[in-house]
Amino acid sequence: MKRVPAVLALAIASAFGAQAQAAQTTKYLILAENGKQTGEQVVERGDDGLTKVRFIYKDNGRGPELNEEFRLAADGTMTSYAVKGSSTFGSVVDERFTRQGRQASWKSTTEQGSTSVDGAAIYVPLNSSFEVTSASITALAAAGGQLPLLPSGTLSQRKLDEVQVASADGKTQTVQLLAQTGLGLSPQFYWATTGEKPRLFAVVVPGAFTAVEEGWQASGKLLAERQQKAEDQMLVELAAKLQHPLPGLTVVRNARVFDSEKAVLGAASDVYVLRGRITAVLPAGSPVRGAVAEIDAAGRVLLPGLFDMHGHVGRWEGGLNLAAGVTTVRDMGNDNAKMQQILDGTVAGKLLSPQVVPAGFLEGESPYSANSGFVIKDLQQAKNAIDWYTEHGYPQLKIYNSFPKAILKETVAYAHQRGLRVSGHIPAGLRAQDALDAGYDEIQHINQVMLNFLVTPTTETRTLERFILPSEKVAGLDFDSAAVRKFIATLKKKQTVIDPTLATFAFLKQKDGEMNEPFAPIAKHMPPDVQRGFHVGTMKIADEATLQRYRKSYAKMVEFVGRLHRAGVPIVAGTDELAGFTLQAELEMLVKAGLSPAEALQIATRNGARYTRTSHERGSITPGKLADLVLVDGDPTKNIGDVRKVAAVITRGYLIYPHEVDQALGIQPFVAAAPQLKALEAVSSNIAASGNEAALQRISAGARQRD
Repeated sequence: MKRVPAVLALAIASAFGAQAQAAQTTKYLILAENGKQTGEQVVERGDDGLTKVRFIYKDNGRGPELNEEFRLAADGTMTSYAVKGSSTFGSVVDERFTRQGRQASWKSTTEQGSTSVDGAAIYVPLNSSFEVTSASITALAAAGGQLPLLPSGTLSQRKLDEVQVASADGKTQTVQLLAQTGLGLSPQFYWATTGEKPRLFAVVVPGAFTAVEEGWQASGKLLAERQQKAEDQMLVELAAKLQHPLPGLTVVRNARVFDSEKAVLGAASDVYVLRGRITAVLPAGSPVRGAVAEIDAAGRVLLPGLFDMHGHVGRWEGGLNLAAGVTTVRDMGNDNAKMQQILDGTVAGKLLSPQVVPAGFLEGESPYSANSGFVIKDLQQAKNAIDWYTEHGYPQLKIYNSFPKAILKETVAYAHQRGLRVSGHIPAGLRAQDALDAGYDEIQHINQVMLNFLVTPTTETRTLERFILPSEKVAGLDFDSAAVRKFIATLKKKQTVIDPTLATFAFLKQKDGEMNEPFAPIAKHMPPDVQRGFHVGTMKIADEATLQRYRKSYAKMVEFVGRLHRAGVPIVAGTDELAGFTLQAELEMLVKAGLSPAEALQIATRNGARYTRTSHERGSITPGKLADLVLVDGDPTKNIGDVRKVAAVITRGYLIYPHEVDQALGIQPFVAAAPQLKALEAVSSNIAASGNEAALQRISAGARQRD
C-alpha cells in the first residue's frame, strides 16, 4: 500500500513549485520513472501579487487535489495563504494562514494557533502545493540561507551543485542543486534557477518521480545523475560518522539473550563477535577467549536483529531502522535500478542501512497502476520480469492491484518454478480466496484480507474503496460465521503467511486533529514538524457515527490477526510506514491482538528470517550466524514498549549507537546512556599492533561524549 506518512507527505507536497513573474502562467509536469505523467501543477501569478495554484497528483489510485492562493511580503515570506481540496486518502483539506505585522495565525481541520514573531519567518502548511517551497527558496536566498519556521523550527538551505540544461526548443539555462534541512528527518533536494531571486526549477526523487517545468523534461536524466553524486557524498559521510567498525574479536558480556525459537529470555551470556558473525555464546562470566574488545551489556536484554517485513526503502532512512533495532528490511516494491544501488551501497558499507531482502514488484497496466518494478501487459512480459528478478537474486515476487487476473495462476506457477515465493495485494476483480487458489504464499495488509468477505466482482479495489469498504463494513462482520472460519482453516492448511501491517492501518480510524495511535509513544521525541504530522487525519470521516464505525472496524481487524495467530496461521511484522518506529508500534499492535510480548518478538525475529529464507544466517543468536544484535534497556518480553529503548546495535561488523543517530536526525534519544566499547587490557598490545587502538578510543569517546 505504502501510505505516505503525514510528515513525509508534507516534505513531498512542499517539494517543488514556481515563483512566476507577474501575469504569467507556469505549468509543471510530474513524471514517474517510466515517463508516465502522474500529475501536474499550474501556477498563475497575477499583477496584483496574488498567486493561484492548481495541483493534482495521482499514482496507485490515489493522491491529493489542491487549490491554493497566497500573497508574499517584500522579504518573500507569506502574508496570507489558503488551500482547499482533498488529501492523498480523501480527507478534507481546508487551511488558512495570515500575518499582520508581528501577529501570525493559522487554522486548519487539524490545528489552529497564533504567535508573535519578529522579522521574516516561513509558514509551513500541513498540506500544500509545490509552489510553497519555491517561495521558500527565494526567501532563504535573500536571508542568507536560514530562516525561522512557523509554527516552530528553523529551515536552512545550501548549494551543492550547478549545471546547464537545455529545453525542447533549444533554450538553455543554469540551474543549481539545493539541500534544505529542518523539515522532516532527512535533507530535501531541489533544483532551482540561479540569479538574485532563485525559484524552484525541478525536483528529482530517484526511483519515484521527476517534477519539472513543461518543456524541460529532457533534463531529468542529467539532474538525476548529478543529484545522485551529491547525495552519495553526503551519505558516505553520514555512514562514516555513525557506523563504528568493530576492531576484532569482541565480546558482548553479561547479556540476557532472547531465544527466538522458544520465545523465552535465557540466562545471562557472553556473546563473541568477529568479522560480522557470532563465533560463540558462553555463560556469562566465562573466561575471556582472546577478545580484543568488550561491551558490557550490564544485564541488558540482547535480541536478534529485528525484521521489518514490509518496507519500501530509501537511501536516507537507514538510520531510522538501525536506531530502532531493525537490521533487516524486506523491501516490498521499489524502482529496480534504485534497489540495486541500495544493495550495492549497503554491501560496500557506504550507506547507513540495514540489510535489505528485495521482493520483485509486478504490476499490470491500467489507469490505476503503481509505477514501480515492472508494469506488464501479458504472460510473456510477466515471465521476463520474473526471470530478471531471479537473475538478480530476489527470493520473492509481489503482485499488485492491476495485475491481469486472467494470467495470475500461470504467473504464480512460473515464479514458483523459478524458485520465488509469491505474495501481494489481491488483483482487482478477485478475492483473497482466489489468490490462495492461484498459489499465493503470502498476503499483504489486513484490508486485503478483510476484502475477501466484502467485495463483489465489480468492486473497484484500485481506488480508495480498498480502504473505505473495510472501514465501513468490518464492524459488522461475524468472525464466527462459517465463511470466515473456513477461510481461516484454509490459511492454516496452506500455511499462507499474513503481513497485516496493523500499525499502518491505524490511520483508518484516526480523526483529523487527534494523535495517530502508533506514534503517540514517540511524538515528544520528534522534531516539531514531525509531531504536527502525526495529528493529520487522512480518511474522510464526516461525522461521529462514521468515526465510531471506523474505530470498531479497525479494532476488529486487530482482533482478527489474533484469531489468525491462535489458529496457527503464520504472521510477520511489517510496516509500510515511517521507518523503524512503525515496526516497534506493529509489535505493540500484535500484543494488542492477544499475542504475548515474547511471541511478538519471535514474529519479528524468527519469522522474519524464516519467510525471507535467511534462517541459516539470521533470526537467532547462534554461533555461525550473522552478528545482528540489539541491546535493549528494560525487558520487552514483559513490556513490549521497552523495544523502543535500544541502547546499541551491532550489524554488518559495525557498532551503531542509536542516540548518535537520533541526535543527527534531530530526534530526542530514547536511551540516555550507551554501553561503551572498551579495549581489554590483557591484550592491549595486540590491539595496538593491529592498528585498532585508536579506533577503540574514538568509539568509546564518542559514546561518553553523547551519554
